[in-house]
Amino acid sequence: MSAEQLAQLSDLLVVAAVLLYVFAMVAFAIELAFGKGRADKPAVASSAAPEQAVAERAEARKPVAVAAGGTTAAAEAATPPDERASAAPSDDHAAVTPSGGGAAVAGSGATGSATRAAKVALALAWVGWAAHLTAIATRGLAVDRWPWGNMYEFVVAICFAAVTAFLGTQLRYNVRFLGAFVMVAAALGLGLAVKFFYTAAGPVVPALNSYWIAIHVTAAIISSGLFTMAGVSGVLYLVRGDGVSRLPSRADLERVAHRAIVLAFPLWTFAVIAGALWADRAWGRYWGWDPKEVWSFITWVAYAAYLHAKVTAGWRGRASTIVQLVAFACLMFNLIGVNVFISGLHSYADV
Repeated sequence: MSAEQLAQLSDLLVVAAVLLYVFAMVAFAIELAFGKGRADKPAVASSAAPEQAVAERAEARKPVAVAAGGTTAAAEAATPPDERASAAPSDDHAAVTPSGGGAAVAGSGATGSATRAAKVALALAWVGWAAHLTAIATRGLAVDRWPWGNMYEFVVAICFAAVTAFLGTQLRYNVRFLGAFVMVAAALGLGLAVKFFYTAAGPVVPALNSYWIAIHVTAAIISSGLFTMAGVSGVLYLVRGDGVSRLPSRADLERVAHRAIVLAFPLWTFAVIAGALWADRAWGRYWGWDPKEVWSFITWVAYAAYLHAKVTAGWRGRASTIVQLVAFACLMFNLIGVNVFISGLHSYADV
C-alpha cells in the first residue's frame, strides 16, 4: 500500500475505534444498570473515637460460652464485626478482586442481562483496541516516523494508552465498573482529535525528527493513560452517593486510582528527565522555563504531593481524591491547554 492509502486507512480505523468504544460504553452501561447495587463501605474506620473502637474490638474478641448443640448465632457473636464482614461473601460484581483473566463474569451477582452485556462490552472494547492500535501503526508507516509528532497523533496515542491501561488492569483485576467511563473518555478524546486537531499525514518539524521522541513522548503517553484511568476513578469517587449504589465502593475506587498513579508517577518522572536531555541536544540547555516545561513540572509536583500526603500524612478518601484530581487537571492543561493556547518552543499542535 502507498503512504496515502495507509494514511486513509488509519483515519478510517480511528473512526471505527470511536464507534466500537461507543458500543462498548453502552454495553458496560447496561451491565451497571442491571447489575446488583452495593452499599458503600468506608475505606478506613472513623478516627473520631479510636479508644472506643479498640475497646469494642477487644470486647468482641472475648470468648462466648456456647452450650452443646448451640446455634451458630452465638458463635457469630464471638466474631468481631469487621472479621464477619470480611468473611462474608460479596455479591458485588464490581469489586477490585483478581479476575482470573477477566473471565469471571458469571456468578458474580449480576443478572443474566448484565452478564451477557459484560461479555459483549469486553469483546467490543478489545476489538476497538485492536482497531485503535492498527490505526496508530498504519499512521506511523504512512509518515515513516513515530506517530506522535503533532497534537492529533498525540491525543490519539493518549486515548489508546488509557484504554490499554483499563484492559490491561482487567486482565488481572475485575475493574469492569470503569469500562463505561473509560470508553466514553476515549471516544470523546478521539472525537476531539478528529474534529479539532486533525493533521494530514506528513513530516514533522526538524526539532521532532529525533530518536528522543520514541523515549520522551512514549513515556509521557503511557503515564498519561494511567493518570487518565486514575482521574476517571477519582471523578466516580466524588459523584458516588452514600448507601446502595451500582458503582463500586469508594474504597475500591480509591484503590484503583492509587495503584494507577503509583505506576504512572515514575514514568512521568522519567519523561520529564528525558525531555530535559532532549532539550539540551536540541536547544543547548536542559531547562528554559518554557510553558510546557513549567506545566510538566507543576504536574509532577501535584502528583508527588498526592503520593506524599498518602504516605506521610495518611490522607484517605475525599481529601486525597481531590488532590489527585487537581493533579489530573494540571495534566490535562499541560497536554492540551499549553499546546493550543500558549505559544512556546513546544508549540507543535498544528491547530
